[in-house]
Amino acid sequence: MVFRIGHGFDIHPLVEGRRLVLAGMEVPCEVGCAGHSDADVVLHALADALLGALAAGDIGEWFPDTDAIWKDADSAVLLGKVLDAAAEKGAHLVNIDVTIYLERPKLGALKDRMRARLAELTRLDAGCVGLKARTFEGFGPVGAGRAAAATAVVLVEIPHPEKD
Repeated sequence: MVFRIGHGFDIHPLVEGRRLVLAGMEVPCEVGCAGHSDADVVLHALADALLGALAAGDIGEWFPDTDAIWKDADSAVLLGKVLDAAAEKGAHLVNIDVTIYLERPKLGALKDRMRARLAELTRLDAGCVGLKARTFEGFGPVGAGRAAAATAVVLVEIPHPEKD
């Protein structure tokens, strides 16, 4: 077995008239992320990190916004498809670490529930799920309250690749 690290990033503009979905759960807020799916920046970053660890492309290739089947899709379903594909390759997710970047609302009171939801979705023990929330201290579109973003890092154990 070998270990691989994957890193993912996602950012979406915040707009009125959309639900704010983060880490697979709805967060009470007057704005939400614009996007083709439910625009969950956390799960998108996590899916990209896992795909990166597997050298399997990116979320845009797997679930293109030009395909109507993914319109308003639940990002938990998208992440589940990536996790299933990883399992088919014999990959085992070891741990994840996620950072959410958002000015408002403050997420401190929700972080335990979000962490538990991420553990459920990734099939990991909660002790293997890191979750942090940060602001941009007023800088850029996130700091101005116009966007939400997330980064994710994963450690994956995979079967040793066969050499040609």
